[in-house]
Amino acid sequence: MLSQQIFNGLILGCIYALLAVGYSLVFGILRLLNMSHGAVYTAGAFMGLLGASYLHMGAVPTILFAMLLTGAVNVCINRAVLQPLREQGAANITMLISVTGVSYIIQNTLMLVFGSQKLPFPKVFDFGSFRVGGVLVTSIQVMIVLVTVVLLGALGLITKHTRTGLAMRCISQNPKASNMVGIDVRWIISFTFIVSGICAAIAGYMVSGYYQLVYFTMGTTAGLKAFAAAVLGGIGILSGSVVGGILIGLCEALATVVFGGEYSEATAYVILFLVLLIKPSGLFGKDDVDEKV
Repeated sequence: MLSQQIFNGLILGCIYALLAVGYSLVFGILRLLNMSHGAVYTAGAFMGLLGASYLHMGAVPTILFAMLLTGAVNVCINRAVLQPLREQGAANITMLISVTGVSYIIQNTLMLVFGSQKLPFPKVFDFGSFRVGGVLVTSIQVMIVLVTVVLLGALGLITKHTRTGLAMRCISQNPKASNMVGIDVRWIISFTFIVSGICAAIAGYMVSGYYQLVYFTMGTTAGLKAFAAAVLGGIGILSGSVVGGILIGLCEALATVVFGGEYSEATAYVILFLVLLIKPSGLFGKDDVDEKV
């Protein structure tokens, strides 16, 4: 029982890690908490439903379709809402309130289009199951781990070993100086939002296929838990977000065993409170919040 719950927590942690990375990418560039990220994750799940159930696409075309549309949604949020505010020199709290409002707009738009009821999502990557010791492992769980590892590995390579990644790090340090040396700041910011949207789409698709359900409020709780994971690891630090996501997932699994499932939902928020109280910069963050990683 314990080993099965720990494994399930690891799977959940992979999902939180994907979402937490989306928070960290945007925060690392703009020093902004993109609180619309949970709604973008929901949009990714519904784009997956649109491709799979309405357009009858296969698994791979569906996830590519969801990634494309969700990335576009995230770019639209940046171009239509955040970019004008940045150009006006708006305070971060103004942008935070704006993206929070955008999240409700996205949720309610999805509700108007698809309805307020929970909708069935088709099985994805259903190749059966097998046991490893006393742990039951399904094919979708294996795919979640593989996709998470591959995507996070690709993000690490992009941010650390490419010119685009170097440009992202330069902008995080000094956007004006980056623009002066020829870096297209607008494009790099848009690229960051595209990648963040892709992470949200993949997470939404995999979670919907895992639970075979999709509904317009599914991103509310998941987004807040992923935010807690990002803060735990050190928001703005990709590797820290991954560790934070895994830890949140494992802690929820252990809380289910010890206290019961009805109390596990509070685990992420308790951890967030303790981190903010003891070490606000997170496990891997620096004490100086103005520094970038």
